Amino acid sequence: MLRVFKYVFKYPAMIGIATLAMFTVIGIDQIVPLIQKSFIDDAILGGKSNLVVSLVIWLLVLALFKAILGYTKEFLYDLMSTKVHLNLKNQLFNHIQSFEFAYFDHMNTGELMARIGEDLENIWQTLGFGLRLLIENIFYIVLSTIILFSLNAKLAFICLILLIPIGFITLKLEKLFGACYGELSDQTAVINTTAQENIAGVRLIKAFAREKYEVKKFLKLNKRYYELNMRQASYMSKYFPIIDFLTNTALVAMIIFGGYMVLKEEMTLGTLTAFNTYIWYIVWPLRQLGWLTDMLSRTSASAKKIFAILDRPAEITSPDDAYCPDTLNGHISFKDVSFHYNEGEEVLSHINLDIPAGSTVAIMGTTGSGKSSLLNLIGRYYEPSSGEILIDGVPLSKWHLHTLRQNMSIVMQDTFLFSDTIADNVRFGKPNASMEEVATACDLACATPFIAELEEGYRTQIGERGVGLSGGQKQRLAIARAILRKAPILILDDATSALDTETEYELLTHLKEKNYQTTTFMIAHRISAVKNADIILYLENGKIVEQGNHETLLKKRGRYYAIYQKQFESFEEQLKEATYVC
Repeated sequence: MLRVFKYVFKYPAMIGIATLAMFTVIGIDQIVPLIQKSFIDDAILGGKSNLVVSLVIWLLVLALFKAILGYTKEFLYDLMSTKVHLNLKNQLFNHIQSFEFAYFDHMNTGELMARIGEDLENIWQTLGFGLRLLIENIFYIVLSTIILFSLNAKLAFICLILLIPIGFITLKLEKLFGACYGELSDQTAVINTTAQENIAGVRLIKAFAREKYEVKKFLKLNKRYYELNMRQASYMSKYFPIIDFLTNTALVAMIIFGGYMVLKEEMTLGTLTAFNTYIWYIVWPLRQLGWLTDMLSRTSASAKKIFAILDRPAEITSPDDAYCPDTLNGHISFKDVSFHYNEGEEVLSHINLDIPAGSTVAIMGTTGSGKSSLLNLIGRYYEPSSGEILIDGVPLSKWHLHTLRQNMSIVMQDTFLFSDTIADNVRFGKPNASMEEVATACDLACATPFIAELEEGYRTQIGERGVGLSGGQKQRLAIARAILRKAPILILDDATSALDTETEYELLTHLKEKNYQTTTFMIAHRISAVKNADIILYLENGKIVEQGNHETLLKKRGRYYAIYQKQFESFEEQLKEATYVC
């Protein structure tokens, strides 16, 4: 929690005025009982009727000041907490954006949503209300205790001795609540993740008739959440009645012993009345201590998890003297590059490549051979385990990340579209693009025909992740998004897998005939898609086992030739039969 104050102190004027207003209100509350004492002892019982008007005026003036200052205090503290909440949320989101792909490989979306949502809300509520109330309560207790002893030390001692155990109970509660809320925060993240995955995958769940299983799984997680909340409630039910009992006992002791002292004339009725008000200034804060402890424990657990993310540095960053050229040509070299994920088995082993600018590189290979991993290294989404990758002769580690990625267009293997219009999804690659440019990109990606059939055309709203579109339609929009950017490096990670052969051929022809030069990488499984590439790579177990163009690889009669034979075998048989008939 202490680190949160770094954000609070960014608003010194706001905090200063709000705190001054708060202390002034506390001061007014400490003065009012003394005026009440004088009103009873002097004006009423003492017969000094001339004091009545002046004392009433003082009470009204103080009440007015308290109302004005109370509003000022509440407004400024709420404003400050809202600003801190805004800054923290922005910083957290921006920091998450800076993380490399590897971070998201093992981090659940639901957990990050819990940190950005519920955990930050806890901090907001505490700063705006809980923390301020805690400070107020401490001052009320301290100042009221001092005044009580000045009014009647004997009665003050009798009443306060009964309240001392509440402090020990509060310390006990803080430890119990702290441990409980740490688990509650983790369980909230698990529930959020499960709910997010189920809602996003609801079609798959229904397709496999797994609704009951998923409901049972969620109920099991929710039951654990319920049990943690019940544990927290049991702490409150166990200790809060004790706090209420002790505070009520102190009030009873004040009435009994105070009344006796008034009868014995050891104190005045006005003093007892003031004493009663000051006791309440202590009793109410003590009753709230348990609830405030609960709130602070919840916030402390949230703050630890938020700062755990903020303290994690991004592992892939730009160097201080980063290379930022005005143009990028696209000459790419791999020098003995190897790569593995999280100290696991090697995915790529000793890759050596020299790809001239403007070349088209096609990559084939078995599942898990490292095709996507190789492409992910070009954008420096992951770091090689060893070796070096250079673009235009400059190592990737020296490039400014924004400059590097700004000069790349990529279509991921898992096509992602936003819940927005078709035009804005395509324009994501170039936010300031005109509709004419968007339409041209869609033409090249063979997306125009199906867009024209939609009632609202380019203004059609796409559902979450492109729901409502076929796999091929989503891929064509993703390709249009990449084309629109006109980047010097274009990466198509199995981007045509959902297209029919005819559409795929037309799209690749358009890409080859486009009016700007790119170094293009494409993963594909059809010979028809890769045969015109300048360089064809065949990967197996993380190694390049074959490399060359279409004609060269056919002459080698290796793996590429075997795929060619398999895919064109039926076509060749049909051709032979046709020739025989003729």
